[in-house]
Amino acid sequence: MGRCCVRNDDTTKTGLAKYRLEQARECLDTAVREVEGGSYKCAANRSYYCIFHAMRAVLAIDGFDSKKHSGIIAVFRQRYIKTGIFPAEFSRMIDAAFETRGDSDYEDFFVIAKEEVAEQIENAKTFLSAVDAYVKAL
Repeated sequence: MGRCCVRNDDTTKTGLAKYRLEQARECLDTAVREVEGGSYKCAANRSYYCIFHAMRAVLAIDGFDSKKHSGIIAVFRQRYIKTGIFPAEFSRMIDAAFETRGDSDYEDFFVIAKEEVAEQIENAKTFLSAVDAYVKAL
């Protein structure tokens, strides 16, 4: 059976950024549904990927991408947080989401509290909202 794909005719940097923002929104929507259903580890994963795709959306404008999460995070921090385009608080949000996602995906017997996941989802909403506004303003 072949892979199903949706064609995206807007191959510009802005088009790619908008596509990645849509991926981020889908991850956020899934995180909200998962936490409501009691799947906190899945919600943590999806809230991280919301932030990750949002970072990639901004970096698409610069023509930058990386196969490594650490590369995306490092360049986003260097170009957008250290320069003050996005608040320094975003660095903490990235760290918390990345660490929790790693623990929930790879650590045996990892347990995450509903309150912690709810905070991560709120962080993801804040992050996505700021990135969305930034991309729309370009």
